[in-house]
Amino acid sequence: MKSLDTLVIHAFPRLKADQKKALERLGITTLHDLLYHFPTRYSDMSEVKTIQEVHADETVTVYGRIHNLKTKKSFKGGIPMATAMLTDIHGDTLSLTWFRQAFLAKTLHEGSLVQLTGKITISTRGARSLVNPEVQNIPHLPIDTHTSLFGEKRNEATSFGFPVYPETKGITSKWIYHALKTILTQELLASLVDPIPVDILQKYNLPTLATALVWVHMPKRKKDADTARKRFAFEEIFMIQIHKQRDRAYFRDLASFMLDVDTDKMHAFVNTFPFPLTGAQERAINEIVRDMASPYPMSRLLEGDVGSGKTAVAVVASYATITNAPRDNRFGRLQVAYMAPTEILAQQHFESFIEYFAHTGISIGLITGSGCRKFPSKVDPFGWTSVSRAQLLKWTHSGEISILIGTHALIQKSVSFHELGLVIIDEQHRFGTKQRMQLSRKQHAPHLLSMTATPIPRTLALTLYGDLDLTILDEMPAGRKHVITEITPPHKRTQAYDAVRAALRQGRQVYIICPRIDEPDPLKEKALQLKSVQAEARRLRRDVFPEYRIDILHSKMTKQKKDEVMEKFYAHDIDILVATSVVEVGVNVPNATVIVIEGAERFGLAQLHQLRGRVLRGTYQAYCYLFADVKTKKTLERLDALVASEDGFALAEKDFALRGAGDLAGRKQWGITDMGMEALKNIKMVSAAREEALRIITEDRDLENYPILAEKIKSQKFDIHLE
Repeated sequence: MKSLDTLVIHAFPRLKADQKKALERLGITTLHDLLYHFPTRYSDMSEVKTIQEVHADETVTVYGRIHNLKTKKSFKGGIPMATAMLTDIHGDTLSLTWFRQAFLAKTLHEGSLVQLTGKITISTRGARSLVNPEVQNIPHLPIDTHTSLFGEKRNEATSFGFPVYPETKGITSKWIYHALKTILTQELLASLVDPIPVDILQKYNLPTLATALVWVHMPKRKKDADTARKRFAFEEIFMIQIHKQRDRAYFRDLASFMLDVDTDKMHAFVNTFPFPLTGAQERAINEIVRDMASPYPMSRLLEGDVGSGKTAVAVVASYATITNAPRDNRFGRLQVAYMAPTEILAQQHFESFIEYFAHTGISIGLITGSGCRKFPSKVDPFGWTSVSRAQLLKWTHSGEISILIGTHALIQKSVSFHELGLVIIDEQHRFGTKQRMQLSRKQHAPHLLSMTATPIPRTLALTLYGDLDLTILDEMPAGRKHVITEITPPHKRTQAYDAVRAALRQGRQVYIICPRIDEPDPLKEKALQLKSVQAEARRLRRDVFPEYRIDILHSKMTKQKKDEVMEKFYAHDIDILVATSVVEVGVNVPNATVIVIEGAERFGLAQLHQLRGRVLRGTYQAYCYLFADVKTKKTLERLDALVASEDGFALAEKDFALRGAGDLAGRKQWGITDMGMEALKNIKMVSAAREEALRIITEDRDLENYPILAEKIKSQKFDIHLE
């Protein structure tokens, strides 16, 4: 049991098949996984209540005297169980049931004083009960439920409370607690080697790994639990930073193209644009040009709201690249690869680049799964023509195609560039060093410009993109119209539909966003009763907008089907698109001017802002209707913030503060645990982790003096991403 790579099934050989599957669902296969499966909270003394004070579905801690202990079998299934009654200090009673734990009737004693923690159930007749509660014998009943007067003798449970773990069907929080109690033996703790260097632990007053594991799983004081969580949060951010900074250091070793940019020609090119650049765009271009003039390959993230002008910056960066020969090859011409997330967006970028470069005479190619195009065509110097894939690849390999735009088809083995100088990635956050070199396949690494319209808090950006320099477009072009945003309660739904119908009559198009794809299961009592794409589309066709063309879009559809629907919407063969938030990124339909968001209270501010950006593409006045059932002041505050502001970065920060890390961006969305996300609220912690990681990698890039840290980095899964 000394190795944390030991499988849990070896440590607990009596595990049943359904328990093994349940552990796998929780991501637990080794002892390391189990030790790092941290409690989400603790049943501390603030949750202690009298029986009279409890409410249904509330997790509480109650104290009392136990009696009427019995063992029996359930009426259905014959499951062995123990039952009892609890009477508290005020004489109120509570029934107790432990399924598959009949032995408790023998280990507990009639008249024992106990502490119980569990979820309250209240019958239709008002009878209160606890099912499978945690139970602990105590020497005295507390005089006041909000104090802890247990006398001199305390034990690990009564001094602070039971840890409450993420659980799943087949594995309860209680099972995890007792399993951890079993494996946290002195022998195991003594064998653990801390991956965080001792000097860093001492500098930031962090507990050792062994101490932190005890404090996080079996704390005797709230202070200990908080200190342990701080240590593990620091560890997670520190490991990510080590990983990112080492990748960055390795990549800086690669040779790149040092560009000599003719700024006069570049400014003359910019002057052909039908609009002036913003100050933010000019700063971004200067940073990019400076990076590409250095001996190191550029790694820069350009982050900006929808409509802030990222494409124009990408166009100028492309011009600086293709009009520049590498210093070691005066007769060559560098090329640009531009990757978009969807075919329709790739086609739109192809058409945009043609508008910017039409007067320059350079060749632009488009490659997607559906076909290939080339600009200019031999017949029409201002138009494009369809070409065979083989011919486009031949022109790309020879260098005749200066800019190649496409989807993931760009990184297929058959695509070969003559001299690839710049890679631009639009909303493709998993595109890293390996994929960049796949595109190049030569000694020189291309420069990288990654772009995103996803506004995220600064601490999250510093963590996710530790290997990238960050540029933020925080200024919108002058004259851009604002989206009129309204919170629409249920009783104003008809008025909102009238406004939607007015826009449709003017020839505009509409998005209607629903939180679900399918209807909730009617047999599931607690299933969220939210609008679904399928049912809402049927209702709108039948009852609300029968005269208009309505279609659906959601994540369960095939890529081909999604592309077909978006093509039809773009061509105005669809008037109303009912969709999930799958339309959040990578859709550009200028004629769509209205977006209705059902269940708006279920979405985060940043996501709502992203969805609202879908109707900020054209020149017409745009509208966003937030159909929401606002029941709390906190929810109203969030939605009011969206109405009042169009600053995506400010909204992301506010969302982070209001909703909490777990709601804003838990492990499913970003690949970071909830504990790590909580750490991201602490800019000092993130900065410290980044600073220490950078120091170590600068001194010892291969981690030769940190073998434990190197092993931890090697074994850890780093699927940090934005989806």
